[in-house]
Amino acid sequence: VLKNCLGMLGVLVGLFMLTFWWLKCYTNHGESVQVPSYVGMNFREAARKARARNFGAAVSDSIYVPGKAPGEIITQDPKAQSRVKEGRTIYFTVTKNNPDIIKLPALIGNDDYEIYSRKISRLGLKPRIIARIPDPAEQNTILEIIYRGDTITRKIRNGFSVEMGGTVDFVISEPVTLTVSIPDCVCQTFDAAKFLIQTSELSVGAVIPDGTTSEDDQAAYVYRQSPKHDPNGTMRKGEQIDLYLTAEKPKQCEGKGQ
Repeated sequence: VLKNCLGMLGVLVGLFMLTFWWLKCYTNHGESVQVPSYVGMNFREAARKARARNFGAAVSDSIYVPGKAPGEIITQDPKAQSRVKEGRTIYFTVTKNNPDIIKLPALIGNDDYEIYSRKISRLGLKPRIIARIPDPAEQNTILEIIYRGDTITRKIRNGFSVEMGGTVDFVISEPVTLTVSIPDCVCQTFDAAKFLIQTSELSVGAVIPDGTTSEDDQAAYVYRQSPKHDPNGTMRKGEQIDLYLTAEKPKQCEGKGQ
C-alpha cells in the first residue's frame, strides 16, 4: 500500500511539474512587447516593419491633411511605447489623396464674421479677411465671401461646397473712424488755437482768461487746455476743448514756435 501511495504521489508531482512547465512556456510565448512609433512613415513601410516584429497592421481611418503625401501615418493605436501581446494588430490613421468636400454654412442670419469664421474653422477651413469697408451702422458684418477668386456670397444660399483645408476670403464692414487726435494748443495764440481746433474737427469750448486779457482777445496766448494734449490720446469728433488765456507768452513756451 505504501509503495502504491508513493507511486501515485510521484505521478501527481510529475503532472504538476509538467503543467507548470507548459503554463510557463505558454505565458512566455505571449509575453508583452513594446510598440515602436510608426507615425510619419508610409503605410506600406510601417506594415512591413510591424509584421517583421510579429504585429498585424491595418488602416482604421484616412483623412486629408494639406501638405502631406497620401498614405502617411498620422496616428496609431496602440500608441508608441505601450506594451502589448505579440501578434496584436496595430491600427493606423493615414492621409488620403483627395480632401473631403464641405458645404459652407448658410449666411442668412449668420453674417457676423467672428461667429461665422469660428464655424468654418471647426470644419477644417481657413478664414481670411482680405478687405474692410467703413460702415457707420455695421461692424464685422460679412459683405462678400470669395473662394479661389470667385465671389460666392449669393451662391451660399443654395449651398456651396469647398475642399477641406481650403482658404475662404472675406470682405467685412468696420466702424467709421469717429475719433481724432488731441491737438496741442498751448503756446498758440487764441486765434491760431481756434483754427487748429476747427481743422481737427473739434470745437472750442469754454474760454477762460486769467484777468490780464479778455475772452475775445485774439492775440492772447493759450497757457492751458482741457483736455490736455496727449500724443496717443483721442477725442470724438465735435467734442470741445476749453482754452485758458493770458496776455503774455508763457515762460514754458520760450523756444516753442507758434
